[in-house]
Formats: sequence, structure tokens, C-alpha cells
Amino acid sequence: MKVLLSARRLTSEFSFIRGNFLILLTSWTLMNFASAIPETYYSLYVLALGGTTVIIGVIGFTSSLIMGLIQFPGGYLADKHGRRWLVVTMTFGVAASYLIYALAPSWHLILLAGILQNLCLIYHPALGAITADSIPPERRGMGFSLQTLLPNVARLPGPVIAGTLYLWLGLVLTMRVGYATAFSLFLMAAILRIRLRETLKGAVERPSASEVISAYPKAVRESLGVWKFLPKAMFYLFVVSSLLQFFASLCSPFFVVYATKILAVGGFEWALLTALLLVARMLSALPSGKIIDKFGRRKPLALSHLLLLPVLLLFVYGDFYRLLLSLLMLGVSESMLAVSQQSLQADLTPRELRGKVIGCTQFASYLLAALGQLLGGVLYSYVSPQTPFFIFAASTIPLTAMTILLVHDPKKREE
Repeated sequence: MKVLLSARRLTSEFSFIRGNFLILLTSWTLMNFASAIPETYYSLYVLALGGTTVIIGVIGFTSSLIMGLIQFPGGYLADKHGRRWLVVTMTFGVAASYLIYALAPSWHLILLAGILQNLCLIYHPALGAITADSIPPERRGMGFSLQTLLPNVARLPGPVIAGTLYLWLGLVLTMRVGYATAFSLFLMAAILRIRLRETLKGAVERPSASEVISAYPKAVRESLGVWKFLPKAMFYLFVVSSLLQFFASLCSPFFVVYATKILAVGGFEWALLTALLLVARMLSALPSGKIIDKFGRRKPLALSHLLLLPVLLLFVYGDFYRLLLSLLMLGVSESMLAVSQQSLQADLTPRELRGKVIGCTQFASYLLAALGQLLGGVLYSYVSPQTPFFIFAASTIPLTAMTILLVHDPKKREE
């Protein structure tokens, strides 16, 4: 009898996983499994194809800048012409970019692949909107925690596969196999997403390419204009998340470079550490969702920022065991951050404005990420490898204080 009641309770708890949300979870699982293989050694791949740490920063700057510039039209199109067609069409484009990564003879083609991929990620506001639309408000913490959990479960074998291939094939051939695998599975995910249903009522026909370009000024005006309809807490959340993106981008491309070149961690050891990072994200996702649904979003969000301080100090002064502790704590922080931030943004934003709000926030985040990666590459190369990490660590204190003092949960959550 107890087993039956537990089964019914479990079924009720996850009954919202159907339709669009089920399709999205499945496609994310395929895509995250695939992308985790080449991501393990991405920066080392750029170095192997003739790049430098400054070039890594330049590629990151260019890709993120493009990603930022397309967020305004992405949000505008998602709220006017619907979410589905953008998500489906552009997922095919992202798949194609992985083929260029796989065949690249030099870092110049890596730059080209990054440009193509980030142009196609114009669908991000539509993807965020269709996800929020497809999860009941009272289940958002659990829903977004599943969005963190299941893809990270899928990512878990990736670093281990990459590390094993690294031992057998060496760096460059491992990356080519990894990117070819990503191309195949992203193509499968794109085909699966054809089954998505539109969630925006009254969405009109998809626009032509010329209409998309000509609508850019209007998209910017309307995206900026939505802030007068939103609570101040949403604006402060936007400021904090954008600043965090900037400081994180100072060092995010250089974790693997610092670990392998400065701390002398072996390539296979780095793959194992990356896998354990994913385990920490995975195990903390559902507890984070339950806590956030029960006790609110702000406090877990502030805690996720504060955890980054010991993470970064342990990493900079790391041996294998300090790196292990650092990455385990980073996994918990990232999981809590993603779930609380996405849930709070959905709570504070009306359905009909979500595409524009996501587009506007992501524009700022990617623009600052572009600047952060460029500056991080210069600081890493010409000041010291530790400098980007120290600056990020110092930023966590004011970011935590801003979250506690300025960001608040709404009294009534948006549908």
C-alpha cells in the first residue's frame, strides 16, 4: 500500500513532464551528451590549431558579441511570430556549425564556426519563452531543476569519453570525433523539435529574412520598452545576472588552460574532474528545485553567488584534491544559480513579454561576456594567469550583497 501511494505521489509530482516540456528535455539530453565531449578540451583545441590565449579571448569576444546583438530580434520575433519556428529552424543551423568545428584545419575556421553557431542561437529567447510557457507556475522550481538535472546526467559520460579518446587518439583527433558526434546528435534533436507546439496565442506567420533585418530598430525599442511594465526586482535581477556574466567570462575559457598548463593537471585527470563537476550539478539540481519552490528564489540565488568565492580561491591554489573540492562546489553553485534565476525571471515576467525580456537580458549578458572574454585573454597573457580569477572572486561579495538588498520574490507569480 505504501509503495502504491509513493508511486502515485511520484507520478503526481512529475505529471507536468509532457508535451513540449518532454520534447525539450529529450532534445536537451541529446545535445548535452554530444556537446560535453568536445567542450572538455575546447581551449586546448584552439591552441593546437595555432591559436594563443589571446586568440581564445578574441574568438570568445566575437562569438559572444554576435550572440548579444541577435538577442533583441530574437526576443521580438519570439513574441510576435511565435517560439516554435525559431527553435526548430535554428537548431538545424547549430547542428551544421559542429561540422565546421570537426573539419577545421586552423583556428580561423573555429572562429567561423563560432560565428555561425551564435547567429543561429537567435532562438535562445524563443527557447526560454517556450520553456517557461510550458511549465506550470507552481512547478517552476522543479521544472527548471529538471532542465538542469537531466542534461547534466546526459553530459556525465562526455568528459570520460573525451578523456579515453584523448589517451587513444591524441587531442586533435579526439576533438574531431567529438564534434562529428555533436553534429549527428544535434541533427537528431532538431528533427525531434519539429514536434513542438506553439505556445503564443495569435502568433502570425514567420517573417522573411528582409523583414527580420528591417525590424531590428523596432525590436530594440520594444525590448527596451518592456522594462516600464516590469517590477524593479526584475531590473535588479537583470543587473546582477549581467555583471555576473561579465566577471565569470574573464576566466571561463581558461579553466582548462590554467589547470593543465599552470597546475600541471594531466589531460585525462582534467576529464575526470569535469565529470565530477557534472555529478555535483546533477545531484544538487532536484534538491535546489525543491528548496526554491518551498522557500523562495532570492536566498538560494544569493548563496550561489557567495559559494563562488571559495571555489575560485581553491582553484587558483589547487592541487588535484583542491581542484576536486572546487569543482564540486562549483557544480552546486551553478545548479542553484540556474534554477533560482530562471524561476525568478519567469515569476516576474508576464507571458506576453517573456521573449523580449529574455532577449534584452541576454543581449546585455552576451555583450558583457564578449568584453569579459577579450579582457580575460589579455589579462591572462600579459598580466598573470591568476588575475582573471582573482577579479572574479572579488566580485562575488558585492554581487551577493546586491542580490540580498535589491532582488525580491514577487507576492504573486506570473502565469
